[in-house]
Amino acid sequence: MTKMTLAKALNAGLRRAMEDDDKVVLMGEDIGRLGGVFRITDGLQKDFGEARVIDTPLAESGIVGTAVGLALRGYRPVVEIQFDGFVYPAYDQIVSQVAKFHYRSGGRVAMPMVIRIPFGGGIGAVEHHSESPEAQFAHTPGLKVVACSDPVDAYWMIQQAIAHPDPVIFLEPKRLYHSTKAEIDVDGSPGPLFASRVTRPGTDLTMLAYGPTVKTALTAAEAAAGEGKSVEVIDLRTLSPLDMGPVFESVRRTGRAVVVHEAHVNLGLGAELAARITETCFHSLEAPVLRVGGFDTPYPPARAEEFFLPDLDRVLDAVDRSLAW
Repeated sequence: MTKMTLAKALNAGLRRAMEDDDKVVLMGEDIGRLGGVFRITDGLQKDFGEARVIDTPLAESGIVGTAVGLALRGYRPVVEIQFDGFVYPAYDQIVSQVAKFHYRSGGRVAMPMVIRIPFGGGIGAVEHHSESPEAQFAHTPGLKVVACSDPVDAYWMIQQAIAHPDPVIFLEPKRLYHSTKAEIDVDGSPGPLFASRVTRPGTDLTMLAYGPTVKTALTAAEAAAGEGKSVEVIDLRTLSPLDMGPVFESVRRTGRAVVVHEAHVNLGLGAELAARITETCFHSLEAPVLRVGGFDTPYPPARAEEFFLPDLDRVLDAVDRSLAW
């Protein structure tokens, strides 16, 4: 067992993937000598060389376009987008090429690529550094989208994503990179990649979260328990495809659901989750599915982000409203 932060777990997972397959190539801005702005790739260029850990120009479209060519030639490129808001210059490549190549070729050409995106707020950054664009990628057929929330998942999920034959958007909660540590059994075996998981059992209400808001949800569940309310927390982990089995099973028991994410509530993942829960669990629901998320504005300046992000008070208010219905 090894104790690691989420950042160190990602580094260890990337290292192991590169050791296991010499076709794994890392690409991104400042990921080599510097080790990335969050130090996720620290030491990897020194150990694997500049041909496998490549410092690229500041050109996201060019980075992803080059990775497409590498994937077509049998490599497994892992692209780092330095910050979530920097992904948009590469959006055309991701949606028009990466997501469609397998379909366009009639299934004859695979596109094994991972696009790592640090996402979410909470780090006091300027604009374009704290966004949550996950719904835009989950809405695109041909892309798999996953979000880790703790060091154990980070270690295993990055390896599984790299080994997967389809392109994976890999979302990393940047404010959790260097927070808490967790014990990781590096000799163990992971669960399935595209599966949600109950992280805290409960009987009164189901709370759904992913990435950075899993920690918020667990904190809220602990606080609710002090008031005699039993909240079940599910870490979705995979946003496309959504694994709804554990969600439906939970909601049928509790009769209530609250979805928490940092992205704007309008047309966010919470809307899709609410629709699916209502369609499938309508006769079990005791209250409408409630959503807690960012407001329908651009991400605010750092001094105001605490009012934008879902916090303990806003989540507990949703719990109270649901239980009072």
